[in-house]
Amino acid sequence: MAWEVVIGLEIHAQLATKSKIFSGASTAYGADPNTQACAVDLALPGVLPVLNMAVVEMAAKLGLAIGAEVAQRSVFARKNYFYPDLPKGYQISQFELPIVGKGQLNIELDGEEKTIGVTRAHLEEDAGKSLHEDFQGSTGIDLNRAGTPLLEIVSEPDMRSSKEAVAYMKKIHSLVRYLDICDGNMQEGSFRCDANVSVRPVGQEELGTRAELKNLNSFRFVERAINIEVERQIDILESGGKVVQETRLYDADKNETRSMRSKEEANDYRYFPDPDLLPLVIEPEFLEQVKAKLPELPDEKKQRFMQAYALSLYDAAVLTSSRELAEFFEQTVKLSASDAKLCVNWVMGDLSALLNKENLDITESKVTAPQLAGMLRRISDNTISGKIAKTVFEAMWAGEGDADKIIEQKGLKQVTDSGAIEKLIDEVIANNPKQLEQYRAGKEKLFGFFVGQVMKISKGKANPAQLNELLKKKLS
Repeated sequence: MAWEVVIGLEIHAQLATKSKIFSGASTAYGADPNTQACAVDLALPGVLPVLNMAVVEMAAKLGLAIGAEVAQRSVFARKNYFYPDLPKGYQISQFELPIVGKGQLNIELDGEEKTIGVTRAHLEEDAGKSLHEDFQGSTGIDLNRAGTPLLEIVSEPDMRSSKEAVAYMKKIHSLVRYLDICDGNMQEGSFRCDANVSVRPVGQEELGTRAELKNLNSFRFVERAINIEVERQIDILESGGKVVQETRLYDADKNETRSMRSKEEANDYRYFPDPDLLPLVIEPEFLEQVKAKLPELPDEKKQRFMQAYALSLYDAAVLTSSRELAEFFEQTVKLSASDAKLCVNWVMGDLSALLNKENLDITESKVTAPQLAGMLRRISDNTISGKIAKTVFEAMWAGEGDADKIIEQKGLKQVTDSGAIEKLIDEVIANNPKQLEQYRAGKEKLFGFFVGQVMKISKGKANPAQLNELLKKKLS
C-alpha cells in the first residue's frame, strides 16, 4: 500500500527579552541553577504576574511578518498539569484566544515553492528543567527557565515529508532572527520544536492517528526523527496494528523514537482564563508602530538581491537565509565595487568552506567584509590573480593582516609587463621542443601544458589573460 505522510510542527521560539514574561527576573543563559527564579516564577503565595509588553511587540512582529491577523483582544489561560519543574502546578499560556491568528509562509524545496499554513502563534511561559545526571538516582530541578517567554508557532498539517518540515523550520528560524525576536540558538534551547506525525493511505482525506515527537532541537534531528517515526507507523499499520496517539522522544544515539506518555487532549489540561491577568487589548496605533519597525524580510531581500545584483534564485536564497550573511555580502559588494558574482563566489565558496570546516557562524568569520572587499579590489584591478587570491585569503584568515599588506610582504603582485611575460614564454618554449612540435602538429591540448609551465616559473604571478594572448601568438 502507498502511504502519505502528514506533518505539523509546533515551534517554540524563546523571545529575546532581558526579563521574563511575567516577572523582572533575568533570562540570561548559563547562570548557576536556581539563581534566576524570583518569587513570581516560583509561585510563592501572594505574588501576581505582570505582563512584559516587550513580548507583545515581538509576537505582533511575527504576526505581521506572516500576514496573520494580530488579535485586538487575546486572553491568557492556565494550562493545568503536574510536573516537578512546573512550580505553579499550571502553565500560563493562551488557548482559545491567541495573540496571532492564521498566517502562512512559503518554502522552497528542489526548485519548487509551497505554501505552509500557520494555524496560530501564542504567548506562554516556559517551565523549568529536570536534570537527571549526577544526582545518584535522583532528579535535580533548575527553575532558571521557569517564566521565560515563549512564542509557540503552530503550523497546519501541510507538510508531506521530513525535508519539507526542515525547510519550514529553517524558514521560521530565519524569520525570527531577521525580526530580532529570538536568537535562534538551538543548542541553548532557544529554538526547538515538537513534530506531529501521522500517515494515511494515499487518497484518503481523513487524517491518521498522530504521534508527537517532543523537543527536537536541531534540523538534522527533526529530519531523522520524522523518518524513523514514519517507518515505525507504517510497519505497525502494515502488520495489522493500530497507531496509538502518544508523545514520543527521539533518541539520537540509538536513532529511534520511544514512548514517553499517552498524548493529552486539550480538555485534559482544564484550561480556564487566568484570573490574575486581564485580557490583552492591542490598539491599532500600537500595531502601526510595530509595523513601522519591521525590517526588510527574507523574501523581500531575496527578490531585491536578484534584481539589484542579477543573482540566481539559488544564490539569492542562500545569501538571505540569515540576516548576518546577507549583510556581510552586501557590505562586501559595496566596499569592493566589484562584480556581484565575484563576491558571491567568494562568500559562498572559500569563505563558507572555511566557516563550515571550523564550525563558525558568519558573525565569527576571521575575515571581515571590509577585508574581503579589499582583496576583491586587488583581483578586479589585476594586482593579483584569482589563484594568488586564494593564498592571500588564507593568510588573512590566519590573521596576517589585510590584502594589501599580505601582497606586499609576500611579493604576490601579478606580472603584467608584456615583455617580462614574453621572456618567460620563450624560456618555456625553448625548454620543451618536443611538446612544441606536437602542439604545432595539431595536439592543441598541450596549450594548457605551456600555460602551466609559465605559471610555474612565474610562481603563479603571470597575468592569465595576457599570458594566454601572448602564448597563442608565440605558438602559432
